[in-house]
Amino acid sequence: MSPARHHQARRRTAVVASTLALGLGLSACASGTDAGGSGEADKDITIAIHSGWDEGIAVSHLFKAILEDEGYDVSTETADPGIVYTGMAGGDFDLNFDMWLPLTHADYKKQYGDDLEDLGYWYDDAKLTIAVNEDAPVDSLEELAANADQFDNRLVGIESGAGLTRITQDEAIPGYGLDEMDFVISSTPAMLAELKSKTDAGENVAVTLWRPHWAYDAFPVKDLEDPKGAMGEAEKIHTVARTGFTEDHPDVASWISALTLTDEQLFSLENIMFNENGGSDNDASVREWLEANPTFVDDLKAAAKA
Repeated sequence: MSPARHHQARRRTAVVASTLALGLGLSACASGTDAGGSGEADKDITIAIHSGWDEGIAVSHLFKAILEDEGYDVSTETADPGIVYTGMAGGDFDLNFDMWLPLTHADYKKQYGDDLEDLGYWYDDAKLTIAVNEDAPVDSLEELAANADQFDNRLVGIESGAGLTRITQDEAIPGYGLDEMDFVISSTPAMLAELKSKTDAGENVAVTLWRPHWAYDAFPVKDLEDPKGAMGEAEKIHTVARTGFTEDHPDVASWISALTLTDEQLFSLENIMFNENGGSDNDASVREWLEANPTFVDDLKAAAKA
């Protein structure tokens, strides 16, 4: 895998005026005041995104658009998870929308959790998987080792720093006797490129994957059954912030805590971003999705006030 290039974000100190009353509407941000009336002098927010994790990319750009409409200056930085959480713990990044718990990012939570604020989860059925083409001669991970030659003895993975990679290495490979297969640690784009080329050619392929992901709509693939539970149970995707974020941006934190996405909402957003538009302009893709979902932001505001 090629690690994502780390772009150092500038450190900022949020200055919050504490004398204004809370309770104003979300639209007050447009006049220089956030939804709670905190009168923030610092309207800059940096969102850190895990490289190659499409659900995180999608939700990060969605919330970027929401915040920009409320008068915030939002920047994004993309890096491997280890760099993301190190930077957040040091106060260099404000938000990350893609911490999988309790399993995938448990190591990062343990290492950096004291320096992060958990703002809650926005998706509750996330799963790590090993997937194959839907007409593959196996249906379970228990069958993969005996049929490894039909997959060129290759299991194609993603980035080395991903929790999915660690769990595949530490749990699935030894648990199902896949040690003789070549576990190719590459990148998410490289894995998806191989998945596309193999399925287009009608050939067998085995990859590490996860739900939610647009690949399940784009390619003829199926998850291998995991009777030993090596890949873990369904997880929740949390948003985490640097320490002090809620104090500095109380209303933004409340909007984030109210955020939830259904499968239909998330898959439709990802489909526009990564299938229809090829990831070429994520901000424009979000705007397209918001036009097709005109009540989304109003519903979010209502949930935040509830």
